[in-house]
Amino acid sequence: MTTAEKPQSAAWFCVLLLFPVALLNYLDRQMLATMKTSVMHDIPSIINQENWGMLLGMFKWTYAIVSLFVGIIALRVGHVRLIAVSLFVWSLTTWATGHCQTYHQLLIVRGLMGFSEACYIPTALAFIATIHMGDSRSKAVGLHQIGIYSGVILGAFSGYAADVPQLGWRGAFSVAGYIGIIYAIPLYFLLGKYSRRLATQKKDGEISDNGSGFQGLIQWSFVLMILYFTLPALAGWVIRDWMPAIIKTRFNMSQGAAGVNAVLYFQCAAIASAMLGGWIADRWVKRNIRGRIYTSAIGMSLLVPALIAVGIATGEGSSMPMSTALSLCIGGLILFGCGWGFFDCNNMPILCQIMPASSRATAYGILNFFSISCGGLADWLFGVLKDRQVSNETIFTIFGLVSVISVVLILFVRPRTATSSLQS
Repeated sequence: MTTAEKPQSAAWFCVLLLFPVALLNYLDRQMLATMKTSVMHDIPSIINQENWGMLLGMFKWTYAIVSLFVGIIALRVGHVRLIAVSLFVWSLTTWATGHCQTYHQLLIVRGLMGFSEACYIPTALAFIATIHMGDSRSKAVGLHQIGIYSGVILGAFSGYAADVPQLGWRGAFSVAGYIGIIYAIPLYFLLGKYSRRLATQKKDGEISDNGSGFQGLIQWSFVLMILYFTLPALAGWVIRDWMPAIIKTRFNMSQGAAGVNAVLYFQCAAIASAMLGGWIADRWVKRNIRGRIYTSAIGMSLLVPALIAVGIATGEGSSMPMSTALSLCIGGLILFGCGWGFFDCNNMPILCQIMPASSRATAYGILNFFSISCGGLADWLFGVLKDRQVSNETIFTIFGLVSVISVVLILFVRPRTATSSLQS
């Protein structure tokens, strides 16, 4: 193996080490949405849909606030240490979730989980973007995001686990918590070992960096990125958090079957499109500095018909045959997943085209602040609208129109890389 190949192998190994962390990050948060029926039955103090929406929103609002400070923490604590510690803490919180007895205890625990999980994604993506430069960056981010989608898929099956008397929803949270606590220890040492091999890589093509953590945050392209990143999250979080319950009610399915239908097709499509979108973007950017932007815009455009289809299929007053409506719903979720994968694997790579390395975790944390706080608001507002009998068709059509705005916004982002050879 040549000297040039050794750092590249170490870089990919670091991504593989982070894959199960990303999986657990989203498994732990997805399980609550999938096991809604069991949780509400076991904890009657939740009472209504609005309170359930508040419970989902609590995680996101805490996550969003902490996200503002993740970049500063990462620069001082170090990427590897912060990743391992956050995994350990949120896994401990996951275990505690299974021992809650009241609605208010769940609110507190979900807030703590949002606090600890917020430290991971911006730090991990900034770390991956630093060790993967040039024509492997979108593919590396795409592989990491597949870990996220895999976690959501496993979370979809947790509805079945909740129906098993010997396990139940409490046991499922306990098991997931134990796994994360155990994995955090070897992760810290292995990630540190292999990341040290990459410390001396030459960063050709990177934007000049003064190491402040705040350089480049005040610019028009970053404002556009905030809006572009936030608007699709309104629909994305509602799809993740409410779709199992929507499908259960609309198609008279069991909790387990509804969770699988709501998540499996969408996330499998996202897995395939994240790898394809990463490959396309990494090739396209070699010929055109805006290649990653165009790839992401294509993905975003797919969300528009996808959301409209889901709204029509799950509309409460629809006269469409049940089998036809279910097929249309699943088709819409598949199309949504295809668009989301293209969008998701290119967000950090596009951010790298307008931000220096030391500012990326901070910048992504700011994106998360706006995106997830608005996503929490969308979760809560969806519950309020459903209590007031607003149709799914109306709600998802609005989400689709919002996605049109996002397509336009991303096309105005101007890359600022120092050279066009690596398109960092």
